[in-house]
Amino acid sequence: MVQFDEEKPNLRLEELHKKEEEDLAKTLSEKYGLPYADLLLTPINIDALRVIEEDEAREAKIAPFNIVNKKLSVAVKSPNDTLTQTAINNLEKKGYQVDVYMASMSSLNKVWSRYDDLSYSLETKGGLLDISSEQITNFLSKVHQLKDIKTLIQEIIGMKKTFRISRIVEIILAGALATRASDVHIEPEEDYVRLRYRLDGVLVDILTFDHETYNLMLSRIKLIAGLKLNVKKTSQDGRFSIVIGESDIEIRASVLPGAYDESLVLRILNPKTISVPMEELGIHPRLLEKINPEIGKPNGMILTTGPTGSGKTTTLYAFLRKIHRPEIKIITIENPIEYHLPGIVQTQTDDEKGYTFSLGLRSSLRQDPDVIMVGEIRDSETAGIAVNAALTGHLVFSTLHTNDAAGSFPRLIDLGVNSKIISSALNIALAQRLVRRLCPDCKKKVTPSAEDKAHIEKILGAISDKNYTANLTGDYLWQATGCEKCNQTGYRGRIGLFEAILMDEKIENIISLNPSTREIRKEAAGQNLLTIAQDGIIKVLEGITSLEELKRVVDIENAEPHEENKGQETSETIK
Repeated sequence: MVQFDEEKPNLRLEELHKKEEEDLAKTLSEKYGLPYADLLLTPINIDALRVIEEDEAREAKIAPFNIVNKKLSVAVKSPNDTLTQTAINNLEKKGYQVDVYMASMSSLNKVWSRYDDLSYSLETKGGLLDISSEQITNFLSKVHQLKDIKTLIQEIIGMKKTFRISRIVEIILAGALATRASDVHIEPEEDYVRLRYRLDGVLVDILTFDHETYNLMLSRIKLIAGLKLNVKKTSQDGRFSIVIGESDIEIRASVLPGAYDESLVLRILNPKTISVPMEELGIHPRLLEKINPEIGKPNGMILTTGPTGSGKTTTLYAFLRKIHRPEIKIITIENPIEYHLPGIVQTQTDDEKGYTFSLGLRSSLRQDPDVIMVGEIRDSETAGIAVNAALTGHLVFSTLHTNDAAGSFPRLIDLGVNSKIISSALNIALAQRLVRRLCPDCKKKVTPSAEDKAHIEKILGAISDKNYTANLTGDYLWQATGCEKCNQTGYRGRIGLFEAILMDEKIENIISLNPSTREIRKEAAGQNLLTIAQDGIIKVLEGITSLEELKRVVDIENAEPHEENKGQETSETIK
Protein backbone atom coordinates (compact mmCIF):
# COMPACT_ATOMS: atom_id res chain seq x y z
CA MET A 1 0.00 0.00 0.00
CA VAL A 2 1.37 3.37 -1.05
CA GLN A 3 1.26 6.13 1.59
CA PHE A 4 1.43 9.79 0.63
CA ASP A 5 3.22 12.36 2.80
CA GLU A 6 0.58 15.12 2.86
CA GLU A 7 2.73 17.44 4.97
CA LYS A 8 5.24 18.26 2.20
CA PRO A 9 2.63 19.39 -0.35
CA ASN A 10 0.91 21.48 2.30
CA LEU A 11 4.16 23.20 3.23
CA ARG A 12 4.83 23.81 -0.45
CA LEU A 13 1.38 25.36 -0.90
CA GLU A 14 1.92 27.55 2.15
CA GLU A 15 5.24 28.79 0.79
CA LEU A 16 3.64 29.57 -2.59
CA HIS A 17 0.83 31.43 -0.85
CA LYS A 18 3.31 33.54 1.15
CA LYS A 19 5.31 34.30 -1.98
CA GLU A 20 2.15 35.39 -3.83
CA GLU A 21 1.19 37.58 -0.86
CA GLU A 22 4.59 39.25 -0.77
CA ASP A 23 4.61 39.72 -4.55
CA LEU A 24 1.19 41.41 -4.31
CA ALA A 25 2.51 43.72 -1.58
CA LYS A 26 5.48 44.64 -3.80
CA THR A 27 3.16 45.39 -6.71
CA LEU A 28 0.89 47.54 -4.56
CA SER A 29 3.91 49.42 -3.17
CA GLU A 30 4.82 50.45 -6.72
CA LYS A 31 1.22 51.41 -7.44
CA TYR A 32 0.99 53.67 -4.39
CA GLY A 33 4.57 54.94 -4.63
CA LEU A 34 5.53 53.60 -1.21
CA PRO A 35 8.58 51.54 -0.19
CA TYR A 36 8.00 47.83 0.42
CA ALA A 37 8.95 46.14 3.68
CA ASP A 38 9.18 42.39 4.32
CA LEU A 39 8.81 42.35 8.09
CA LEU A 40 9.09 38.56 8.23
CA LEU A 41 12.81 39.10 7.72
CA THR A 42 13.11 42.44 9.53
CA PRO A 43 13.87 42.80 13.28
CA ILE A 44 11.11 44.65 15.13
CA ASN A 45 11.94 47.54 17.46
CA ILE A 46 9.66 46.85 20.41
CA ASP A 47 9.76 50.50 21.51
CA ALA A 48 7.84 51.39 18.34
CA LEU A 49 4.86 49.39 19.61
CA ARG A 50 4.48 51.77 22.54
CA VAL A 51 3.27 54.65 20.36
CA ILE A 52 -0.06 52.98 19.59
CA GLU A 53 -2.21 50.47 21.48
CA GLU A 54 -2.52 46.94 20.06
CA ASP A 55 -6.29 47.11 19.58
CA GLU A 56 -6.03 50.37 17.66
CA ALA A 57 -3.16 49.06 15.52
CA ARG A 58 -5.08 45.92 14.55
CA GLU A 59 -8.26 47.83 13.79
CA ALA A 60 -6.45 50.39 11.64
CA LYS A 61 -4.29 47.69 9.99
CA ILE A 62 -1.12 49.59 10.86
CA ALA A 63 2.07 48.11 12.31
CA PRO A 64 4.82 50.32 13.85
CA PHE A 65 8.11 48.44 13.49
CA ASN A 66 10.91 50.95 14.08
CA ILE A 67 11.47 54.23 15.91
CA VAL A 68 14.44 56.59 16.22
CA ASN A 69 13.70 59.59 18.42
CA LYS A 70 10.46 60.89 16.86
CA LYS A 71 10.95 59.24 13.46
CA LEU A 72 8.51 56.34 13.25
CA SER A 73 8.34 53.61 10.59
CA VAL A 74 4.95 51.95 10.08
CA ALA A 75 3.71 49.24 7.74
CA VAL A 76 0.18 49.32 6.29
CA LYS A 77 -1.96 46.98 4.24
CA SER A 78 -3.73 49.77 2.37
CA PRO A 79 -2.74 53.47 2.58
CA ASN A 80 -6.21 54.50 1.36
CA ASP A 81 -8.05 52.83 4.23
CA THR A 82 -9.90 55.45 6.30
CA LEU A 83 -8.93 53.98 9.69
CA THR A 84 -5.30 53.67 8.54
CA GLN A 85 -5.21 57.32 7.48
CA THR A 86 -6.81 58.42 10.78
CA ALA A 87 -4.22 56.48 12.80
CA ILE A 88 -1.33 58.03 10.83
CA ASN A 89 -2.80 61.52 11.29
CA ASN A 90 -3.11 60.95 15.04
CA LEU A 91 0.53 59.88 15.25
CA GLU A 92 1.63 62.99 13.35
CA LYS A 93 -0.42 65.17 15.73
CA LYS A 94 1.56 63.65 18.60
CA GLY A 95 4.75 64.91 16.96
CA TYR A 96 5.94 61.77 15.18
CA GLN A 97 7.47 61.89 11.69
CA VAL A 98 5.74 58.89 10.12
CA ASP A 99 7.38 56.93 7.26
CA VAL A 100 4.81 54.61 5.64
CA TYR A 101 5.70 51.23 4.07
CA MET A 102 3.59 48.71 2.19
CA ALA A 103 3.59 45.22 3.71
CA SER A 104 1.69 41.96 3.52
CA MET A 105 -0.86 40.82 6.08
CA SER A 106 1.66 38.22 7.29
CA SER A 107 4.14 41.01 8.02
CA LEU A 108 1.51 42.97 9.95
CA ASN A 109 0.54 39.90 11.95
CA LYS A 110 4.19 39.33 12.87
CA VAL A 111 4.46 42.87 14.26
CA TRP A 112 1.19 42.60 16.17
CA SER A 113 2.30 39.32 17.75
CA ARG A 114 5.23 41.17 19.31
CA TYR A 115 2.84 43.10 21.58
CA ASP A 116 2.90 39.95 23.71
CA ASP A 117 6.61 40.56 24.35
CA LEU A 118 6.21 44.04 25.77
CA SER A 119 6.62 42.80 29.35
CA TYR A 120 10.23 41.85 28.63
CA SER A 121 11.05 44.81 26.44
CA LEU A 122 10.82 47.95 28.55
CA GLU A 123 13.98 49.77 27.62
CA THR A 124 16.24 50.29 30.62
CA LYS A 125 19.12 52.66 30.14
CA GLY A 126 20.99 53.07 33.41
CA GLY A 127 17.92 52.25 35.46
CA LEU A 128 15.53 54.31 33.37
CA LEU A 129 12.05 52.93 32.86
CA ASP A 130 10.47 54.88 30.04
CA ILE A 131 6.70 55.07 30.31
CA SER A 132 5.21 57.42 27.76
CA SER A 133 3.21 60.39 28.94
CA GLU A 134 0.39 59.25 26.64
CA GLN A 135 0.12 55.92 28.48
CA ILE A 136 0.14 57.53 31.90
CA THR A 137 -2.31 60.25 30.89
CA ASN A 138 -4.64 57.63 29.47
CA PHE A 139 -4.41 55.57 32.64
CA LEU A 140 -4.84 58.50 35.00
CA SER A 141 -8.07 59.43 33.23
CA LYS A 142 -9.45 56.05 34.28
CA VAL A 143 -8.42 56.29 37.93
CA HIS A 144 -10.65 58.21 40.29
CA GLN A 145 -10.65 55.95 43.35
CA LEU A 146 -8.60 53.10 44.77
CA LYS A 147 -11.22 50.62 43.58
CA ASP A 148 -10.46 51.71 39.99
CA ILE A 149 -6.85 50.58 40.45
CA LYS A 150 -8.05 47.27 41.89
CA THR A 151 -10.40 46.71 38.96
CA LEU A 152 -7.74 47.46 36.34
CA ILE A 153 -5.14 45.20 37.96
CA GLN A 154 -7.63 42.34 38.28
CA GLU A 155 -8.52 42.70 34.60
CA ILE A 156 -4.87 42.44 33.60
CA ILE A 157 -4.16 39.52 35.97
CA GLY A 158 -6.94 37.60 34.25
CA MET A 159 -5.19 37.86 30.88
CA LYS A 160 -2.96 35.09 29.60
CA LYS A 161 -0.65 37.22 27.49
CA THR A 162 2.89 37.72 28.74
CA PHE A 163 2.62 41.50 28.52
CA ARG A 164 0.28 41.48 31.52
CA ILE A 165 3.21 41.62 33.95
CA SER A 166 4.47 44.83 32.40
CA ARG A 167 0.98 46.30 32.43
CA ILE A 168 0.50 45.39 36.10
CA VAL A 169 3.74 47.13 37.04
CA GLU A 170 2.70 50.19 35.05
CA ILE A 171 -0.74 50.28 36.65
CA ILE A 172 0.66 49.89 40.18
CA LEU A 173 3.15 52.71 39.65
CA ALA A 174 0.73 55.00 37.84
CA GLY A 175 -1.91 54.26 40.48
CA ALA A 176 0.55 55.33 43.17
CA LEU A 177 1.15 58.58 41.29
CA ALA A 178 -2.57 59.16 40.79
CA THR A 179 -3.32 58.74 44.50
CA ARG A 180 -0.14 60.55 45.62
CA ALA A 181 1.06 57.47 47.50
CA SER A 182 4.50 57.75 49.06
CA ASP A 183 5.22 54.00 49.05
CA VAL A 184 4.00 50.78 47.46
CA HIS A 185 4.16 47.68 49.68
CA ILE A 186 3.90 44.21 48.11
CA GLU A 187 3.97 41.53 50.82
CA PRO A 188 3.73 37.76 50.22
CA GLU A 189 1.67 35.69 52.67
CA GLU A 190 1.29 31.90 52.66
CA ASP A 191 -1.65 31.75 50.22
CA TYR A 192 -1.64 35.17 48.56
CA VAL A 193 0.30 38.38 47.99
CA ARG A 194 -0.97 41.68 49.39
CA LEU A 195 -0.64 45.06 47.68
CA ARG A 196 -0.86 48.20 49.82
CA TYR A 197 -0.28 51.91 49.25
CA ARG A 198 0.91 54.29 51.92
CA LEU A 199 -1.47 57.23 51.60
CA ASP A 200 -0.85 60.25 53.81
CA GLY A 201 1.35 58.14 56.08
CA VAL A 202 -1.12 55.27 56.54
CA LEU A 203 -1.09 51.92 54.72
CA VAL A 204 -4.25 51.14 52.75
CA ASP A 205 -5.11 47.72 51.28
CA ILE A 206 -5.59 47.66 47.50
CA LEU A 207 -5.98 43.97 46.63
CA THR A 208 -4.47 40.49 46.91
CA PHE A 209 -3.22 38.34 44.03
CA ASP A 210 -1.40 35.08 43.33
CA HIS A 211 2.24 34.13 43.93
CA GLU A 212 2.89 33.25 40.28
CA THR A 213 2.04 36.77 39.13
CA TYR A 214 4.12 38.24 41.97
CA ASN A 215 7.22 36.20 41.12
CA LEU A 216 7.10 37.41 37.52
CA MET A 217 6.51 40.99 38.71
CA LEU A 218 9.35 40.80 41.23
CA SER A 219 11.77 39.57 38.55
CA ARG A 220 10.70 42.42 36.29
CA ILE A 221 11.22 45.06 38.98
CA LYS A 222 14.54 43.54 40.04
CA LEU A 223 15.70 43.76 36.45
CA ILE A 224 14.85 47.41 35.95
CA ALA A 225 16.08 48.36 39.46
CA GLY A 226 19.49 46.80 38.88
CA LEU A 227 19.08 44.04 41.48
CA LYS A 228 20.38 40.49 41.27
CA LEU A 229 17.71 38.05 40.13
CA ASN A 230 19.35 34.99 41.71
CA VAL A 231 19.82 36.55 45.19
CA LYS A 232 16.88 35.69 47.43
CA LYS A 233 18.34 35.19 50.89
CA THR A 234 19.57 38.71 51.57
CA SER A 235 18.19 42.22 51.29
CA GLN A 236 18.80 44.36 48.21
CA ASP A 237 18.27 48.01 47.36
CA GLY A 238 17.99 49.51 43.89
CA ARG A 239 16.47 52.36 41.98
CA PHE A 240 15.01 53.33 38.64
CA SER A 241 13.20 56.30 37.16
CA ILE A 242 9.92 56.89 35.41
CA VAL A 243 9.89 59.60 32.77
CA ILE A 244 6.48 61.23 32.40
CA GLY A 245 6.61 64.09 29.97
CA GLU A 246 9.39 66.30 31.32
CA SER A 247 9.16 65.01 34.90
CA ASP A 248 11.69 62.47 36.16
CA ILE A 249 10.19 60.52 39.07
CA GLU A 250 12.61 58.31 40.95
CA ILE A 251 11.56 54.96 42.42
CA ARG A 252 13.58 53.36 45.25
CA ALA A 253 13.18 49.57 45.38
CA SER A 254 13.84 47.59 48.56
CA VAL A 255 13.68 43.78 48.64
CA LEU A 256 13.72 41.89 51.94
CA PRO A 257 13.63 38.08 52.39
CA GLY A 258 10.54 36.94 54.27
CA ALA A 259 8.86 33.80 55.57
CA TYR A 260 7.04 33.01 52.30
CA ASP A 261 8.87 35.06 49.68
CA GLU A 262 10.74 38.32 49.25
CA SER A 263 8.88 41.44 50.38
CA LEU A 264 9.04 44.43 48.05
CA VAL A 265 8.67 48.13 48.87
CA LEU A 266 8.80 50.85 46.23
CA ARG A 267 9.26 54.41 47.44
CA ILE A 268 7.87 57.04 45.09
CA LEU A 269 9.96 60.20 45.03
CA ASN A 270 7.72 62.60 43.17
CA PRO A 271 9.17 66.15 43.12
CA LYS A 272 5.64 67.60 43.15
CA THR A 273 4.88 66.13 46.57
CA ILE A 274 7.77 67.96 48.24
CA SER A 275 7.27 71.33 46.56
CA VAL A 276 5.45 72.75 49.56
CA PRO A 277 5.87 76.48 50.24
CA MET A 278 7.11 77.29 53.70
CA GLU A 279 3.85 79.07 54.53
CA GLU A 280 1.85 75.88 53.80
CA LEU A 281 3.80 73.47 55.97
CA GLY A 282 1.44 74.02 58.89
CA ILE A 283 3.72 76.23 60.98
CA HIS A 284 1.67 78.52 63.24
CA PRO A 285 1.92 82.18 62.13
CA ARG A 286 3.43 83.15 65.50
CA LEU A 287 6.20 80.57 65.11
CA LEU A 288 6.68 81.50 61.45
CA GLU A 289 7.48 85.05 62.55
CA LYS A 290 10.27 83.62 64.73
CA ILE A 291 11.65 81.27 62.06
CA ASN A 292 11.88 83.73 59.16
CA PRO A 293 14.59 85.92 60.78
CA GLU A 294 16.57 82.82 61.81
CA ILE A 295 16.76 81.30 58.31
CA GLY A 296 17.71 84.73 56.97
CA LYS A 297 20.80 85.02 59.17
CA PRO A 298 24.23 84.65 57.54
CA ASN A 299 25.41 82.06 60.05
CA GLY A 300 24.24 79.71 62.77
CA MET A 301 22.50 76.34 62.89
CA ILE A 302 18.84 75.38 62.50
CA LEU A 303 17.85 71.86 63.50
CA THR A 304 14.67 69.95 62.72
CA THR A 305 13.92 66.84 64.76
CA GLY A 306 11.39 64.05 64.70
CA PRO A 307 11.05 60.38 63.76
CA THR A 308 11.51 58.99 60.27
CA GLY A 309 8.67 60.08 58.00
CA SER A 310 7.76 63.18 60.00
CA GLY A 311 8.46 65.58 57.12
CA LYS A 312 11.86 66.92 58.19
CA THR A 313 13.29 66.82 54.65
CA THR A 314 10.27 68.64 53.23
CA THR A 315 10.68 71.36 55.86
CA LEU A 316 14.39 71.82 55.17
CA TYR A 317 13.79 71.98 51.41
CA ALA A 318 11.11 74.61 52.00
CA PHE A 319 13.65 76.65 54.01
CA LEU A 320 16.22 76.31 51.21
CA ARG A 321 13.76 77.44 48.55
CA LYS A 322 12.77 80.40 50.73
CA ILE A 323 16.33 81.72 51.04
CA HIS A 324 17.66 80.65 47.64
CA ARG A 325 18.98 83.60 45.66
CA PRO A 326 21.49 83.84 42.80
CA GLU A 327 24.03 85.56 45.02
CA ILE A 328 24.37 82.74 47.58
CA LYS A 329 25.79 79.24 47.17
CA ILE A 330 23.92 76.35 48.76
CA ILE A 331 25.39 72.84 49.13
CA THR A 332 23.52 69.82 50.48
CA ILE A 333 24.98 66.55 51.78
CA GLU A 334 22.30 63.89 51.71
CA ASN A 335 21.74 60.15 51.80
CA PRO A 336 19.95 59.67 49.57
CA ILE A 337 19.28 62.74 47.44
CA GLU A 338 15.50 62.44 47.42
CA TYR A 339 14.61 65.45 45.29
CA HIS A 340 16.68 67.57 42.95
CA LEU A 341 16.57 71.32 43.46
CA PRO A 342 17.70 73.53 40.56
CA GLY A 343 20.47 75.99 41.35
CA ILE A 344 21.67 74.04 44.39
CA VAL A 345 24.73 71.77 44.58
CA GLN A 346 23.66 68.38 45.96
CA THR A 347 26.03 65.57 46.90
CA GLN A 348 25.16 62.07 48.10
CA THR A 349 27.12 60.15 50.70
CA ASP A 350 28.19 56.54 50.14
CA ASP A 351 29.33 54.70 53.27
CA GLU A 352 30.58 51.69 51.27
CA LYS A 353 33.00 53.93 49.40
CA GLY A 354 33.98 55.87 52.51
CA TYR A 355 32.17 59.06 51.51
CA THR A 356 30.45 59.83 54.84
CA PHE A 357 28.48 62.82 56.07
CA SER A 358 31.52 64.10 57.93
CA LEU A 359 33.78 63.77 54.87
CA GLY A 360 31.13 65.33 52.62
CA LEU A 361 30.67 68.21 55.03
CA ARG A 362 34.40 68.79 55.36
CA SER A 363 34.80 68.75 51.57
CA SER A 364 31.84 71.07 51.00
CA LEU A 365 33.42 73.70 53.22
CA ARG A 366 36.23 73.95 50.64
CA GLN A 367 33.62 74.91 48.02
CA ASP A 368 33.01 78.31 49.63
CA PRO A 369 29.31 77.78 50.45
CA ASP A 370 27.05 80.29 52.16
CA VAL A 371 24.47 77.70 53.23
CA ILE A 372 24.98 74.01 53.96
CA MET A 373 22.32 71.38 54.51
CA VAL A 374 23.44 68.18 56.21
CA GLY A 375 20.86 65.44 55.78
CA GLU A 376 21.43 64.05 59.26
CA ILE A 377 23.80 64.51 62.16
CA ARG A 378 24.38 60.97 63.35
CA ASP A 379 27.90 60.94 64.81
CA SER A 380 30.21 63.12 66.85
CA GLU A 381 32.50 63.99 63.93
CA THR A 382 29.65 65.29 61.78
CA ALA A 383 28.20 67.18 64.75
CA GLY A 384 31.52 68.85 65.50
CA ILE A 385 32.14 69.93 61.90
CA ALA A 386 28.57 71.22 61.50
CA VAL A 387 28.75 73.26 64.69
CA ASN A 388 32.12 74.72 63.73
CA ALA A 389 30.77 75.60 60.29
CA ALA A 390 27.89 77.45 61.95
CA LEU A 391 30.42 79.38 64.03
CA THR A 392 32.56 80.37 61.04
CA GLY A 393 30.14 82.27 58.83
CA HIS A 394 27.94 79.52 57.41
CA LEU A 395 24.23 78.91 57.84
CA VAL A 396 23.76 75.21 58.55
CA PHE A 397 20.50 73.24 58.27
CA SER A 398 20.34 69.69 59.59
CA THR A 399 18.22 67.04 61.30
CA LEU A 400 18.49 65.02 64.49
CA HIS A 401 16.56 61.97 65.64
CA THR A 402 15.02 63.16 68.91
CA ASN A 403 11.43 63.15 70.16
CA ASP A 404 11.08 66.87 70.71
CA ALA A 405 12.83 70.20 70.28
CA ALA A 406 14.15 70.19 73.85
CA GLY A 407 15.89 66.89 73.19
CA SER A 408 18.17 68.50 70.59
CA PHE A 409 20.40 70.09 73.22
CA PRO A 410 21.18 66.94 75.30
CA ARG A 411 21.63 65.02 72.04
CA LEU A 412 24.32 67.40 70.78
CA ILE A 413 26.04 67.21 74.16
CA ASP A 414 25.92 63.39 73.98
CA LEU A 415 27.60 63.64 70.58
CA GLY A 416 30.51 65.43 72.20
CA VAL A 417 29.72 69.05 71.30
CA ASN A 418 30.85 71.53 73.96
CA SER A 419 27.75 73.00 75.63
CA LYS A 420 29.21 76.51 75.52
CA ILE A 421 29.70 76.21 71.76
CA ILE A 422 26.11 75.01 71.28
CA SER A 423 24.76 78.26 72.68
CA SER A 424 26.80 80.24 70.16
CA ALA A 425 26.05 78.03 67.16
CA LEU A 426 22.42 76.95 67.45
CA ASN A 427 19.77 79.49 66.43
CA ILE A 428 16.61 77.41 66.78
CA ALA A 429 15.60 73.78 67.31
CA LEU A 430 12.37 72.54 65.75
CA ALA A 431 10.40 69.33 66.22
CA GLN A 432 7.59 68.15 63.98
CA ARG A 433 5.06 65.44 63.21
CA LEU A 434 2.69 64.91 60.31
CA VAL A 435 -1.07 64.42 60.67
CA ARG A 436 -3.64 63.81 57.97
CA ARG A 437 -5.93 66.64 56.94
CA LEU A 438 -9.65 66.01 57.18
CA CYS A 439 -11.37 65.79 53.81
CA PRO A 440 -13.25 69.10 53.47
CA ASP A 441 -16.02 67.43 51.47
CA CYS A 442 -17.10 64.83 54.01
CA LYS A 443 -15.92 65.83 57.49
CA LYS A 444 -18.73 66.19 60.02
CA LYS A 445 -19.24 67.86 63.38
CA VAL A 446 -19.38 65.73 66.53
CA THR A 447 -19.76 66.52 70.21
CA PRO A 448 -16.62 65.61 72.18
CA SER A 449 -16.88 63.15 75.04
CA ALA A 450 -16.22 64.34 78.59
CA GLU A 451 -12.87 62.52 78.55
CA ASP A 452 -11.79 64.12 75.29
CA LYS A 453 -12.84 67.54 76.48
CA ALA A 454 -10.81 67.07 79.65
CA HIS A 455 -7.68 66.23 77.61
CA ILE A 456 -8.21 69.26 75.41
CA GLU A 457 -8.66 71.61 78.36
CA LYS A 458 -5.59 70.20 80.10
CA ILE A 459 -3.34 70.79 77.09
CA LEU A 460 -4.70 74.21 76.16
CA GLY A 461 -4.79 75.29 79.79
CA ALA A 462 -1.00 75.25 79.78
CA ILE A 463 -0.86 77.93 77.07
CA SER A 464 -0.09 81.17 78.90
CA ASP A 465 -0.87 83.40 75.90
CA LYS A 466 -4.63 83.05 75.44
CA ASN A 467 -4.50 84.80 72.06
CA TYR A 468 -3.75 81.34 70.62
CA THR A 469 -7.20 80.10 71.68
CA ALA A 470 -9.26 83.30 71.67
CA ASN A 471 -11.42 82.35 68.70
CA LEU A 472 -11.75 78.64 69.39
CA THR A 473 -14.69 76.77 70.86
CA GLY A 474 -14.71 73.27 72.32
CA ASP A 475 -18.42 72.69 71.81
CA TYR A 476 -17.78 70.39 68.86
CA LEU A 477 -15.00 68.64 66.97
CA TRP A 478 -14.68 67.37 63.42
CA GLN A 479 -14.68 63.70 62.49
CA ALA A 480 -13.61 61.78 59.38
CA THR A 481 -16.34 59.96 57.46
CA GLY A 482 -15.15 59.10 53.94
CA CYS A 483 -16.27 59.86 50.39
CA GLU A 484 -15.19 59.22 46.80
CA LYS A 485 -12.91 62.27 46.76
CA CYS A 486 -10.81 60.93 49.65
CA ASN A 487 -10.98 57.23 48.68
CA GLN A 488 -13.30 56.60 51.64
CA THR A 489 -10.51 57.41 54.12
CA GLY A 490 -11.93 60.69 55.41
CA TYR A 491 -8.58 62.42 54.89
CA ARG A 492 -6.81 64.20 52.04
CA GLY A 493 -3.21 65.35 52.35
CA ARG A 494 -1.13 66.01 55.44
CA ILE A 495 -0.04 68.98 57.51
CA GLY A 496 2.74 69.46 60.03
CA LEU A 497 2.58 69.95 63.78
CA PHE A 498 5.49 72.01 65.04
CA GLU A 499 7.21 73.14 68.19
CA ALA A 500 10.39 75.14 68.58
CA ILE A 501 12.89 76.40 71.11
CA LEU A 502 14.88 79.55 70.36
CA MET A 503 18.33 80.13 71.74
CA ASP A 504 17.93 82.86 74.36
CA GLU A 505 19.65 83.76 77.61
CA LYS A 506 17.69 81.26 79.72
CA ILE A 507 18.44 78.37 77.37
CA GLU A 508 22.08 79.43 77.10
CA ASN A 509 22.45 79.38 80.88
CA ILE A 510 20.74 76.03 81.40
CA ILE A 511 22.59 74.03 78.75
CA SER A 512 25.92 74.78 80.41
CA LEU A 513 24.64 72.63 83.31
CA ASN A 514 24.11 69.52 81.12
CA PRO A 515 20.33 69.65 81.67
CA SER A 516 17.63 67.08 81.08
CA THR A 517 14.98 67.51 78.38
CA ARG A 518 12.39 68.41 81.01
CA GLU A 519 14.59 71.14 82.47
CA ILE A 520 15.10 72.69 79.04
CA ARG A 521 11.38 72.53 78.35
CA LYS A 522 10.72 74.37 81.61
CA GLU A 523 13.18 77.16 80.76
CA ALA A 524 11.67 77.50 77.27
CA ALA A 525 8.14 78.09 78.61
CA GLY A 526 8.66 81.83 78.71
CA GLN A 527 9.08 81.94 74.90
CA ASN A 528 5.30 81.42 74.61
CA LEU A 529 5.62 79.00 71.70
CA LEU A 530 3.30 76.02 71.27
CA THR A 531 4.27 72.43 71.94
CA ILE A 532 3.44 69.79 69.34
CA ALA A 533 0.46 68.62 71.41
CA GLN A 534 -0.86 72.18 71.76
CA ASP A 535 -0.39 72.89 68.06
CA GLY A 536 -2.23 69.66 67.33
CA ILE A 537 -5.18 70.45 69.59
CA ILE A 538 -5.54 73.89 67.98
CA LYS A 539 -5.62 72.25 64.53
CA VAL A 540 -8.26 69.83 65.83
CA LEU A 541 -10.45 72.67 67.08
CA GLU A 542 -9.96 74.52 63.79
CA GLY A 543 -11.27 71.47 61.90
CA ILE A 544 -8.00 70.83 60.09
CA THR A 545 -7.57 67.33 61.53
CA SER A 546 -9.44 65.02 63.87
CA LEU A 547 -8.76 64.17 67.48
CA GLU A 548 -8.46 60.49 66.51
CA GLU A 549 -5.75 61.34 63.99
CA LEU A 550 -3.91 63.49 66.53
CA LYS A 551 -3.98 60.63 69.07
CA ARG A 552 -2.48 58.33 66.42
CA VAL A 553 0.55 60.58 66.09
CA VAL A 554 0.90 62.31 69.48
CA ASP A 555 0.42 60.90 72.98
CA ILE A 556 -1.89 63.67 74.18
CA GLU A 557 -2.93 61.80 77.33
CA ASN A 558 0.60 62.02 78.72
CA ALA A 559 1.56 65.31 77.11
CA GLU A 560 3.29 67.47 79.66
CA PRO A 561 2.43 71.16 79.90
CA HIS A 562 5.29 73.58 80.42
CA GLU A 563 6.34 73.39 84.07
CA GLU A 564 5.91 77.12 84.47
CA ASN A 565 2.26 76.93 83.47
CA LYS A 566 1.14 73.90 85.47
CA GLY A 567 -1.90 74.52 87.58
CA GLN A 568 -3.39 77.02 85.13
CA GLU A 569 -5.69 74.46 83.48
CA THR A 570 -9.27 75.67 83.57
CA SER A 571 -12.52 75.07 81.78
CA GLU A 572 -12.39 78.72 80.77
CA THR A 573 -9.44 77.99 78.47
CA ILE A 574 -11.75 77.20 75.56
CA LYS A 575 -14.18 80.04 75.17
